[in-house]
Amino acid sequence: MTNPRTAPPTLTDLTTYLLSKTGKAARTRLTTRLAARGLRLWHMAVLAALADFGPHAQRELADRLAIDPSDVVKILDELGSAGYVERSRDTTDRRRFSVTLTPSGLALLATLTTEAEEVQDEILAPLTPAERTQLHTLLSRLTPHA
Repeated sequence: MTNPRTAPPTLTDLTTYLLSKTGKAARTRLTTRLAARGLRLWHMAVLAALADFGPHAQRELADRLAIDPSDVVKILDELGSAGYVERSRDTTDRRRFSVTLTPSGLALLATLTTEAEEVQDEILAPLTPAERTQLHTLLSRLTPHA
């Protein structure tokens, strides 16, 4: 008897199908770890954007991450109430809020990054270091195109 969880070869012959399955497994593992902390992937994305690019106006943060502005407000409310980000009125435009990462937000991001790297190591375990580098290089080329 065949394994009922084995996908049809018509699908497994498609690289895009394999990427989708692998991506889904990685995302599920990471979101499970984040959920254990009461966080979602968007929380990590906001922290990473602020760490990598510096303070942002709320609207610019929404645009950068392609998140609906009302969703960004909710994410920032949650991160702000936990002390991970601070919002203040923009000194040049009082209608705008500027968002800044706090030291505790930076520390949380470091912890979350470590956990994300652990998930990455689990998913990529069958690959050699050279293959991991090659995969990353190829995906870095594909992602902007997608």
